[in-house]
Amino acid sequence: MASNYEEIISDLKKRIFKPVYFLAGEEPYYIDLITDYIEANVLPEAEKSFNQVVIYGEDTTVPAIIETSRRFPMMASHQVVIVKEAQTVKKIEDIVIYVEKPMPSTILVINYKYKAIDKRTKLYKALETHALYFESARLRDYQVPAWIERYLMIKGIKTDPSSSAMLTEYLGTDLHKIANELDKLIITLPQGKPVITTELIEKNIGISKDYNNFELQKAIGEKNILKANMIIQYFANNPKDNPITLSIASLFSYFTKLLTYHYLTDKSKNNVAAALKVNPYFVKDYELSASKYNVSKTVMVISLFRIYDMKSKGYGDVSSEPGDLLKELVFKILHL
Repeated sequence: MASNYEEIISDLKKRIFKPVYFLAGEEPYYIDLITDYIEANVLPEAEKSFNQVVIYGEDTTVPAIIETSRRFPMMASHQVVIVKEAQTVKKIEDIVIYVEKPMPSTILVINYKYKAIDKRTKLYKALETHALYFESARLRDYQVPAWIERYLMIKGIKTDPSSSAMLTEYLGTDLHKIANELDKLIITLPQGKPVITTELIEKNIGISKDYNNFELQKAIGEKNILKANMIIQYFANNPKDNPITLSIASLFSYFTKLLTYHYLTDKSKNNVAAALKVNPYFVKDYELSASKYNVSKTVMVISLFRIYDMKSKGYGDVSSEPGDLLKELVFKILHL
C-alpha cells in the first residue's frame, strides 16, 4: 500500500507504474486526483484514442472489465483502463482473478469511492501483493484547518489560524468543496498580496467574519455577553445560513475540549494543543474559558447542549423558533 497521495503522484511522474491501482476510501478527493492525473498524463494525446478506455461502474461488469484489461495496446507500450464509480460494480471482489495475474502492458485504475475494501478478503490480500491499494480516509474536523493551511502553503499563499478555522466551520470536511472555495479565493487575491484573511473570506464566500459559529464560541468562552447576543440575534435573523444544530454542535465540541483541558496535568501550550487537537494559537482561548467556567460549570453547559439539541429537533418543545431556543440556551450558559 502506498503511504500517501504524494508518493503515488511522484512515482507516476517518474513513470513508475503499477498494473492495478485500486483507489478506495470515504474521502473521494484524493481518489479523484490520482485518477485524473493518470487519465491526463500517462498516455500522450496521440495514443489515448486507441489505448485509453474510461468505463463507468453502472454500465459494466467484472467480466467486461477483465476482458478489456487483457487486450494488448495498439502501437504503444501501455493501455490505460479506468473504471469510475467502481463502487457500483456488482461483485467487484471477483476482480481478484485479474489482480492475481494482471497484464503487464495494462494500467487498470479502479476508482472505488465512499468505502474501503474489507481487509480480511482475498481481494485485499491480492491487491497488497500484486497491485497498489490506496485508502483515502475522511479528515476529522480538527484536521481540516491544517489541511487548508498546507493546501495554500503549497501554492505560495499564507493564511492565519482564524481564517482556516472560520473556513472549517463553514465548509465542513468535504475536501472537494474546500478546495473549490480556496481556488475561488486565490483568484480574488490582490496583486502582490498572497494572504487570505477573514475580510477576504467574508467578501468572496459570504461568511461573516464577525457573525459565525467560531466567533460565537469565542464570545461565550470569554463570557462576552454583548458580543454573544449580537451574534445570536444575527443568527435568528438569518436562520437558513445559521442552523441551530450546527451552532450547538460547534459549541458542544468546544466545551468538551474545555472539559479535557481542565483535567490536563500538563497545561503547557504544546501539550494542550496536542491533547485538544487544536492549533497552539488557540490555546489561550481555552485558558481564558477555563477561568470563566470551572469543571462543574463546564459539565452543566455540556448538559444544556444535550437538552437543547433535543428541543431543536422537536422533543419537548414543538413551538419555539430555533432562534429563540438558541437565545435561551446562550442566556443560560452566560449566566451560570
